[in-house]
Amino acid sequence: MRLRKKLTQQQVADTVGISKSMLSKIENGQTASAVATLSKISEALEVSLSWLLDERKEEDLVMLPKSSRRARFGDENMGYSYELLANRSSLSGFEPTIVHVTPKKLNLREETYTHSQDEFIFILDGSIYLLYDGTKYLMEQGDSACFQGSKPHLFVPVDDNEAKVLTFFIDNPIS
Repeated sequence: MRLRKKLTQQQVADTVGISKSMLSKIENGQTASAVATLSKISEALEVSLSWLLDERKEEDLVMLPKSSRRARFGDENMGYSYELLANRSSLSGFEPTIVHVTPKKLNLREETYTHSQDEFIFILDGSIYLLYDGTKYLMEQGDSACFQGSKPHLFVPVDDNEAKVLTFFIDNPIS
C-alpha cells in the first residue's frame, strides 16, 4: 500500500514517529509492533488497521470462523497480543479485536499508547487495570468502558493470569 501511494519508508516513518529501520522491519514481518504504531501506520496509508494485518479482499459480508482466524499477532514483550475478529471492516467504521493481556510476571510494559480511533472495551475474562489519562481503573470480567484513543492509555495486568479484552476500535469521524 505504501508503494501504491508512492510514499517512501522515510515519509511514512516520519509521519508515524518511528525510524525508517523499524518501519522496514514491520513491513517485512521481522518484528512485532504495538497496535498504536500499527494504527498510526494505517492512518498514514489511509487504510483500516485490519487491512494492514489481513490480506483478504474486502467484502460487504465478513464472516471469519475461529478455525480460519490467525490465532494471535504481537508478542508478550509488548504486554499483549491480539486477534482480529473481522476482516477489513471499513464499511462499518469499527474493528473488533480480542486483546490478550500478558500475565503480570511476563509484562514489563509501562509506556501508554495513543491512536486516532476511539475504543470500546469489554472484559471477557480475568481483570486488568485500565490506565487512562493518568488515572488507574480496576476492570473485571463483565466490565466495559468507552474512551478516546487519543488520550494516553494502557491495559495493565492485575495478576499472573492472562486477561482477555474484547476491543472495538471505532473510527472517529472528523467534523
